[in-house]
Formats: sequence, C-alpha cells, structure tokens
Amino acid sequence: MALLSCSQITLELGGRRILEGVNLEVEQGEVVGLAGPNGAGKTSLFEVLSGRQLRHGGDVVFAGESVAKLPMRLRVERGLARSYQRPIVPAALTVAETLKAARKAYRPYPSRLRLEWAYEFVRMRAPLDAPTGALETLERRKLMLACLLLRQPKIILLDEPASGLTGSEIDEIDLIVRKLSQEYGVAVLLIEHRLELLAMVASRVLVLDVGQIIAEGHPESVFTEPAVRAAYFDVPLTGDVLGLEETEVVA
Repeated sequence: MALLSCSQITLELGGRRILEGVNLEVEQGEVVGLAGPNGAGKTSLFEVLSGRQLRHGGDVVFAGESVAKLPMRLRVERGLARSYQRPIVPAALTVAETLKAARKAYRPYPSRLRLEWAYEFVRMRAPLDAPTGALETLERRKLMLACLLLRQPKIILLDEPASGLTGSEIDEIDLIVRKLSQEYGVAVLLIEHRLELLAMVASRVLVLDVGQIIAEGHPESVFTEPAVRAAYFDVPLTGDVLGLEETEVVA
C-alpha cells in the first residue's frame, strides 16, 4: 500500500479547471519528482495533498486513511509535512526562537533532543542566536526543513527547494533528501525545475501539464518524451537532456 496517494483529483478555482483526473502514489522512503511548466498545477496539487485547499473531486489517502476532507492541521498531526516555494522566516526571531516556536506549534511537543537533532541533521551553519532575517537562502531553507523534521513526518512535500541556490548548495539539499529517504524512511514528493536535482534523487518523475499527468517514469527517460519536451521546454532539445544548458531552463 502506498504511503500517500491521490486518485482522480479535480480542482477548480475561479471557474477554471486547475487539476483534472490526477493520480499519483508515493511509497515509504521513496523520492518522487513532480515537474512541469509554470501554471501546470504542481503547487495546486500540493495545496490539495496538504489540505490547504480542499479538492472538488477525487480522493487523497494517507497511511491507509482517506484524508480528503481533513484540514491541514490534522494531516500534519498524522505525519504529512509541506514546504513552500519561498523560504519565508520570522525575521524578528533568532534561529533558536524559530525552532522553539515550531516545537510548540502542535501537541504533543517534540523533545528538546529532537530539536537539537533536527538542527544538526540539516547541517545549519548559522548559530542558534543568529537573527533569521539575516540568513542566506540556503540557511533559510535548512531552517524551514529543521522545523518540519521536529514533527517526525512520514512524508515531506518539498516545493522547489533548490530555487535560488548554487550548484554546491543544491548538493547539500540532495544530501539531506537522500539521508531522509535512505536512513530514516521518510518519503519525499519534490517539485523542482532544476532537473539535475530530480535526476540525482528521484526514483520516478511525474510531469504535469495543464492540470494533467502527461508522463511518468525514470527521470532520464521521462524528459526525453516528445510530449514532455513540447510542454516543458516548448522547443526540441539537443544533446544530453540533463546537461547544463537544459537544466537551467525555468519554464
């Protein structure tokens, strides 16, 4: 049984069909990529899976239970965590104060040992007394991940974690995702435009276009499919589809 799955998900906003008949499954400890051009419905699907936006049709099943009607808070308590495209942090707080606030967000409170573990696991360089408003993008993303890990999630929905990062910084995100899945059995569903990251960490990639899944499979094969090339890049690709020239395209 899949840890997280959705079937025939439909979402309409403002009279416009955003998602139509979307199906996906993520197994425990699996890393699955979600790609596609801007406006394809990727973040909207995260909104539905996380409970921030209720779907208009279809079902969401998490850990064997239908959660389609549950609010976001109850999905978090069951072990579903989610990040956002922009690493917004409480600029008035320090790193330690931010972690403390995350620790007290839900009952039962995680232990202080868990807080220390999360801080060390993401390999933050910023000291605990550093103001979060002064952190660079990578440290902000790490801090947000540490806050999510306090809840001991079973799955994390990561929305463009490599956005705004350099190649070496992406390698650090790669390492964190790998350790989560391989050493702790945490599943990861990953939205990403940086195809090199998907190629490194994802066992499968699904491609969305205009609210529908148009391809699914191994990254190296999926990104060469004609339908994906037309939807994602809008131009024929040459050479290695995962080479530098193409991976820097932000559709």
